[in-house]
Amino acid sequence: MVSWQARSLEAYLVIKRRLSDQSGELVVAKERADVESMAKMFKPLGAIRCEPVAANGVPAEWILPVGAQPARAVLFLHGGSFNSGSIVSHRTLAGNVALAADARSLLIDYRLAPEHPFPAAIEDAQTAYEWLLSQGVAPRQLVVTGDSAGGTLALALLLQLRDHRQPMPAAVVCLSPAPDLTFSSESWTFNARKDLMLDARKERKSVEIYLKGADPRGPLASPSFADLSGLPPLLIQVGSHELLLSDAERLAERAKMAGVEVTLEVWPGMQHEWQFAATFLPEGRRAIARVGNFVKSKVP
Repeated sequence: MVSWQARSLEAYLVIKRRLSDQSGELVVAKERADVESMAKMFKPLGAIRCEPVAANGVPAEWILPVGAQPARAVLFLHGGSFNSGSIVSHRTLAGNVALAADARSLLIDYRLAPEHPFPAAIEDAQTAYEWLLSQGVAPRQLVVTGDSAGGTLALALLLQLRDHRQPMPAAVVCLSPAPDLTFSSESWTFNARKDLMLDARKERKSVEIYLKGADPRGPLASPSFADLSGLPPLLIQVGSHELLLSDAERLAERAKMAGVEVTLEVWPGMQHEWQFAATFLPEGRRAIARVGNFVKSKVP
């Protein structure tokens, strides 16, 4: 049963959408400001310490829960439609994952579109991953995690590592990922009114400025179309009300067919990235806890 907190949040989102600009126009500066503003509504579920670092030139921050196992690490790639999001906006979500996983988390500020289109963000993710290994983090003790667009980048990073015969992490976690940038799956239609977080018109424009002419069916742009064989165990969480629902389900199906160990969780009644609201939503806390258990099961 959906909690009263989730129903309250949904009512708030309905009102927010009705009062917002209905034109579908994408103004990147406004999107960035909105992401930062919404992030301020939520706080970490426990005590964390933050240490800024440069990961081979990529701005980053270590998020360190009190008492976390230093050997277990998470590389966190934030969401934001490839044009928004930052260390500041995603510190709480990355911190909550780190707390649940009893791990330290490296959250990076990868380059954003339209200033830096595809594949700049993937290059930054790979640079940060290689930096982690150079700092003594063992691949078998490292999990790559991403939310929304960050989930797409996490999968693209794994494909890059595999194809270049680099050491693979222990696992990958995708929270409400966008693995298909062609907008061709069924839930873009049947969840068009249920998803109160994403505007399909803005998402199409976001992908356009991110890809800047690159093929949306390319494996690094849309990992769902890639050969997924050889990837490490994969956890996917998605809400039943998301535009991205069918994308996540199709990704899971194709990964399983490629021999990947896949755990797909479809959360009834949940909006896009409900995990972000873990301080308010019991479903968010349970989802984060399941992420933590998954990470600990793959990195004992």
